[in-house]
Amino acid sequence: MERKIPLIETTIFQGEITPEKGKIVGYGAIIDSLKLPIPFPKTLSIIIEKSKKYSAENWNVFPISYQPEQNLYKQLVFAIKYEGINLLVFKSLFNSITKEEIESIVNTEPMGQYSRKIWFLYEWLQKEEIYIHVDLKKRKYIPLLDEKLQYTIKGIESPRHKIINNLPGTVDFCPLIFKTKKLETYIAANLAEQKNIFLNSVHKDVLQRASSFLLLKDSKASFTIEGENPGNNRATRWGKAIGQAGQKNLSIEELIRLQQIVIENSRFVKMGLRTEGGFVGEHDRITGEPIPDHISAKQQNVEQLLNGLITTNTIVQEETYDAVLAAAIIAFGFVFIHPFVDGNGRLHRYLIHHILAQKEFTKQGVIFPVSASILDHIDDYRKVLENYSHPLLDYIQWKETADHNVEVTNETIDFYRYFDATKQAEFLYDCVNDTLDRVIPNEVNYLQKYDEFKKYLDNNFEMPDKTVAMLVRFLEQNNGVLSKRALNKEFSILKANEVEEIQENFSNIFIEE
Repeated sequence: MERKIPLIETTIFQGEITPEKGKIVGYGAIIDSLKLPIPFPKTLSIIIEKSKKYSAENWNVFPISYQPEQNLYKQLVFAIKYEGINLLVFKSLFNSITKEEIESIVNTEPMGQYSRKIWFLYEWLQKEEIYIHVDLKKRKYIPLLDEKLQYTIKGIESPRHKIINNLPGTVDFCPLIFKTKKLETYIAANLAEQKNIFLNSVHKDVLQRASSFLLLKDSKASFTIEGENPGNNRATRWGKAIGQAGQKNLSIEELIRLQQIVIENSRFVKMGLRTEGGFVGEHDRITGEPIPDHISAKQQNVEQLLNGLITTNTIVQEETYDAVLAAAIIAFGFVFIHPFVDGNGRLHRYLIHHILAQKEFTKQGVIFPVSASILDHIDDYRKVLENYSHPLLDYIQWKETADHNVEVTNETIDFYRYFDATKQAEFLYDCVNDTLDRVIPNEVNYLQKYDEFKKYLDNNFEMPDKTVAMLVRFLEQNNGVLSKRALNKEFSILKANEVEEIQENFSNIFIEE
């Protein structure tokens, strides 16, 4: 007997007000009816009595003509057709019902494309075959993911199901990204080509110097995001590692090597993959009890997840998969897993550099200083991390350990391999765009102004480079005016009219806007 999925008319669902009174359908109805222990998708679907179809914030609204029958198969068909593939829902569903029930569902319309997709997903996710009464020899191959809804790879054929598996990942790590207006606009703009056109217009000497400054700026920004203030030596050392991003293949051993560069003093840090639980958050100041904002993957799952992530990184190297999208799923996937006790955040941002370099987004040899943009948008960065982490807190069971850590007591591995990375991809594209629009041009523009000011000083005062750098620093610190201390000490040799002329030229060059 086929499982029923009742449609309940409502105006409030899971604490959210619906755009109109209507019936929840698709993944929302399935999760709610079967009480699946997973968060609801970011966007839900609702059927209304009216004949209009539209999208509102976090809702897709459909007219009554779209209403599916009240059974599991038809709800799955609706979900696949209009809400895309949600691997976390399918995995949780397959864990919650019997193999025989899945066979019955697929055999409802065994030749149909949606039945074949469900069949493929069961065998791919569960690594177990089911028996279906069907001969598909004369059927055409169909893609698993709908390219109109989600980003895909070219894919490989599964003759058994006549399905093209175009998932951008493996069974051990496969975040998915939905197509949105923002992402489509960014991809169509071809930002990588815009960057190359801009960099080609910059003198080689200025570009080399800008690259050095940007490396150090990015390294320092990455530490600042973590609340650290490293010395120049430590920042330079990490900047050198960032400068080599994309040159070595990604592996667990390479990630451990990079962690050793990030963590200068390892006396109080257990290096390498975690052998205990982990969380990001605070401790109660009185009891020491953990107050998590994010709970890391179970230590028993870390190696499997990382191996999946590394294999997925190889898959998304495919030319058709966008570089920034690839960087988003790999880098954010890494930081959500949180495989190390310390250093995860900086390695997460290193991975952005690594993927962009591997995918030749940075053809000119200028490392993309995306951490500088992330730091300037730190509140948005925290929100996009919380967008993933906070919904999971209600579904991860844990207990406090003797040393005030967390020990996760339920199975959570699927949360870290089958997540919706759309918000993370949009944020990263915002930062990439900001880096192209502002961060790199500002650095290049500054160096060009510096060279112009230095040329003026060379022609009129023959100042050594060290003295020029000190003069510029003093003028910048005091809004283009030399302080009394500088005039009485470092630059006491200058005459009053010379000081006035230098300040005027500095203002004309640096502060003309």
